[in-house]
Amino acid sequence: MMFKEYITFLGTKDLVKTSNFYQNILGLTIYKDQKICLIFHINTQSKIGFCEHIPVIHDDKSPIITLVTEDVDEVYNKLIEEGLEIAESPKLNKKFNIYHFFFKDPNGYTIEIQRFLEE
Repeated sequence: MMFKEYITFLGTKDLVKTSNFYQNILGLTIYKDQKICLIFHINTQSKIGFCEHIPVIHDDKSPIITLVTEDVDEVYNKLIEEGLEIAESPKLNKKFNIYHFFFKDPNGYTIEIQRFLEE
């Protein structure tokens, strides 16, 4: 079995606020605008969608949207410049051998920006 793309769909109560955050803060582009759902490119094979007809379901750290980059500090600094409140600066996580930080999107979902460290 071969799949060519991946899309995760999550709920939103405010598609405009969500669109502004993912486009203007995170720099993602729209893949498809389905009027009650917006799907954003993460890269050529990975996408994330937000729909008004899906309930927003989360608790403290679930689900976690993880975006992997080599430039964790650069993303962190850009988000701080944009005025986002981020509880902790990037840090090393020895258990998973990653460098990362967490923050919340307008829907309350946890976003993790991380880099896998080499062995």
